[in-house]
Amino acid sequence: MGTASKGAAPLDTGSSTPDAAAPAAAGQPAEPGPAGSTLPDRVWTVPNLLSMARLAGVPVFVWLVLGPKADGWAVGLLIGAAASDWLDGKIARAFHQESRLGQVLDPAADRLYIGAMLITLAIRAIIPWWLVGVLVARELVLGLALLWLRSHGWEPLQVSFVGKAATLCLFYAFPLLLLGTYGGTAAEVAKVAGWAFGLWGTALYWWAAGLYLAQARQLTRGRPGANQTGSGRPVTGRS
Repeated sequence: MGTASKGAAPLDTGSSTPDAAAPAAAGQPAEPGPAGSTLPDRVWTVPNLLSMARLAGVPVFVWLVLGPKADGWAVGLLIGAAASDWLDGKIARAFHQESRLGQVLDPAADRLYIGAMLITLAIRAIIPWWLVGVLVARELVLGLALLWLRSHGWEPLQVSFVGKAATLCLFYAFPLLLLGTYGGTAAEVAKVAGWAFGLWGTALYWWAAGLYLAQARQLTRGRPGANQTGSGRPVTGRS
């Protein structure tokens, strides 16, 4: 699942939001993009409609897991959401339908699905509440970093490759853990695989946060080359 072009060439990760280039994610500066490469203010594009549909599926997922406990349907919904996330990115790039709205919708859908999976699985005692706290704490840290960036006149940074990999791991983990609540060998395998993906995803999630904080620190301190990380751009009114 997944999710703006602010200075780096997009990395094809199956999302309608271009990610920071791989060198930037690894801590190496990427080549800056052309000036004025802000995305257009378009709403009614196919990728945006797919993202809206994906967002509409979040409350349905919550109801399926907590209401009738139709776990098979819930997992199917997650698979469909992941497929639409990959598809809207492909369409956006193939037909040049990137937009500022898509830049917001795509990561919002990712975070809402992860939040919904965390809360519903914790309520059903499938995952511990401490894991919820670890992942929520990461979001709070990035939220504060975003406020700090904006106070210095910078737009949000791009999602890094590590961040997208973390999200992908978590999207594998939670459905597998959900299926792991049933009996049988297949369920046991799903549970083990789900915890493996969950722990890797959590570690990568915090790694991505560290990269984000390091880039934000460079930008706010005005270090030379900081705006060439492929991740940030001054807001309107700042050169």
